[in-house]
Amino acid sequence: MDQIRRQPPKKTSTTTEPTEADRPVALPPKKKSKRGKWILISVFIVLFVIIIAGIGTVYIIKHNNKDISLVGVKSDKYQALFLTNGQVYFGKLAQSDQETIKISDIYYLQIQQPVQPKEEKQQGETQLIKLGEELHGPEDEMYIDRDQVLFWENLKDNSQVSEAIKAYKKQ
Repeated sequence: MDQIRRQPPKKTSTTTEPTEADRPVALPPKKKSKRGKWILISVFIVLFVIIIAGIGTVYIIKHNNKDISLVGVKSDKYQALFLTNGQVYFGKLAQSDQETIKISDIYYLQIQQPVQPKEEKQQGETQLIKLGEELHGPEDEMYIDRDQVLFWENLKDNSQVSEAIKAYKKQ
């Protein structure tokens, strides 16, 4: 005997429920194209490179600034610059770069020894000499390696050296 399968009777109702045929068919999700994925990755890489370049630029500018002022130097005063070789120069200090100090408007002390001292303990006369009047005629600025500098001091306006510089400039 053949078996016949009966279908259940259709329900008739007063409410209108959507039937399966009335429901919208779900479309399969759209696949993102590989091109869109690579564009997104490229944008992130470019932004990352720009951020790193910006940080690097700020670091370089901050650490290679040529016009960094020296700590404690008062630009309206003269400074005494003490070097490791015992020499002392008087002038206006500025930093040339991270490793070099510039001094301009330079003076130094020179002791004039008498040819034949009258007394055994007689000391020579100390003179303030303006740089540039020497035989080799140097310009009135020097660049000194930071490793050769022991320390510097600001001179008081009424110090003997400051007064001697003022007197020299009046000549």
